[in-house]
Amino acid sequence: MGRVSDARERILAAALELIWEQSYHSVGVDAICKRAGVRKGTFYHFFPSKAYLSAAAIHQHWQEYKPLLDSIFSPTVAPLARLDAYFNKVYEFQSERKHLSGFVCGCPYFDLGIEVATLDKEILVQVRCVIDLYFRYFASAVRDAVAQEVIAATDTDTSARRLLHYFEGTLMNARIHNDPELLRDLPEGARQLLGVTSVNR
Repeated sequence: MGRVSDARERILAAALELIWEQSYHSVGVDAICKRAGVRKGTFYHFFPSKAYLSAAAIHQHWQEYKPLLDSIFSPTVAPLARLDAYFNKVYEFQSERKHLSGFVCGCPYFDLGIEVATLDKEILVQVRCVIDLYFRYFASAVRDAVAQEVIAATDTDTSARRLLHYFEGTLMNARIHNDPELLRDLPEGARQLLGVTSVNR
């Protein structure tokens, strides 16, 4: 059993991993405690419920994920190159997850949000907050692409939201079919959606 001092972090990590691999409703407190190597009493010392834990796990994951997004979507990188790098990173990550666990895990934010959309407001509020922050990276890339005349969108927010929805829909489809190869052509699909000319490809 690990140290008590890192028990909270281990519970958060275990919850996210299990829910991401399976689903919110299929994963119980017992399974989370077993994965984290803690007793139930320790779980409830830190988290009053599975819902509270799940909201905290999403927040924790975002805090850990954000530095990677900051790096990939840096304003010093060309807008289309940012999107290429991110989509390629997602393909590599999901392929690795499939190799290790046997499953394409999809997006933890959208997957959990869809599952609890009509059932748990506490989790949904946190998921919505994270997705709004997530969207800003897509919006910044599209906005800079328009400013550099790489694409000719008139409403950058709408174009960016369509791009996010295309990406997340493709990721969900990859999870449904358990096939990361469906993610391989995300960069090209994004260019077609944004109306990038052949000159700028």
